[in-house]
Amino acid sequence: MTLFLLPFLLIFSCHTNHVSSHSYNAIFSFGDSYTDTGNILVLLKNISAPTQLENYPYGETFFHHPTGRFSDGRLIIDFLAEEFSLPYLKPYLEHEGAFNQGANFAVTGASALDLSHFSKFNITGFNTSLNFQLQWFDELKHSLCKTIKECRHYFGKSLFILGEIGINDYNTLFYKGVTPAQVRPYTPKVVKTISTAIERFINQGAKTLVVPGNVPIGCLPNILTLFKSDRNDSYDPKTGCLEEYNMLSQYHNSLLREAINKIRIKYSHFYEPVFDFVKHPEHFRWNTPLRTCCGKGGHYNWNANETCVQLMQNTVRTLFQSNHQIRINNQKQNPAKITSTLKIKLLLTT
Repeated sequence: MTLFLLPFLLIFSCHTNHVSSHSYNAIFSFGDSYTDTGNILVLLKNISAPTQLENYPYGETFFHHPTGRFSDGRLIIDFLAEEFSLPYLKPYLEHEGAFNQGANFAVTGASALDLSHFSKFNITGFNTSLNFQLQWFDELKHSLCKTIKECRHYFGKSLFILGEIGINDYNTLFYKGVTPAQVRPYTPKVVKTISTAIERFINQGAKTLVVPGNVPIGCLPNILTLFKSDRNDSYDPKTGCLEEYNMLSQYHNSLLREAINKIRIKYSHFYEPVFDFVKHPEHFRWNTPLRTCCGKGGHYNWNANETCVQLMQNTVRTLFQSNHQIRINNQKQNPAKITSTLKIKLLLTT
């Protein structure tokens, strides 16, 4: 997962202190491919489905073997684990070993809403929605703590990562020919599902939660490729992103912020740093922010049938989300020194 994704995170905490000044006994992560550390690989193996996740370049730069992460190295969740001196999160579905220091319930391709919400579009697949992930958490909880008091104490010293989740709800509908305007009525349902999960964790004792908002969908290479417009006014003149799709992201984030305010949890802006990367890629030692560098063909170097055919030299961290990949070349420098806005300690500030 690339470091430029770090500013995407909206940090919500019940405390006014810096999160980075805290120590945690465990991390519990929920979401999709932004945070999945191998659950999707378990599911695919269970049905003997072939997957490129078992081959390079996945996992080659850090773990030196495929791990089920949609990355050639570590994800944001891995850097957070390192920051707090905790082990890398094991995928829950492996059911191997103890999970007393945390577990990862995220699944690549997961949606916030259950698949039943999209029944009229004949959408099928693994139902690994947020509600299913919460059910897995409930299954595990009984092995972590026995009483309400004990659980509240334990989860009060844990870090909860809730997302990113929601982008697959929208992308799934886009791929079925649904326009952003037609997708918009689903957004309140998506946000309600996320905010309900937040309240659920707080009621069980959680004091620190990291809740990412939606990324600027209109800047993603797969969206730019599949929904190319002949109208110049469809694009943001400063970034080249599709404005209608980004407006949906902004709508999602505005509703999420309203929901968070009702729960009385602090909110941190993130959309501007994303656009800063797109508008000023040179600040991140990058020249083509809207093109994948691990893809093939087309204006945005993205092809659904050839998602990763060549690697870029001198790149340490890679973001793979669904069928798009974006990379930041760190020129073999310490990634933490690229820019202060990308430091985890600065990120984890409420």
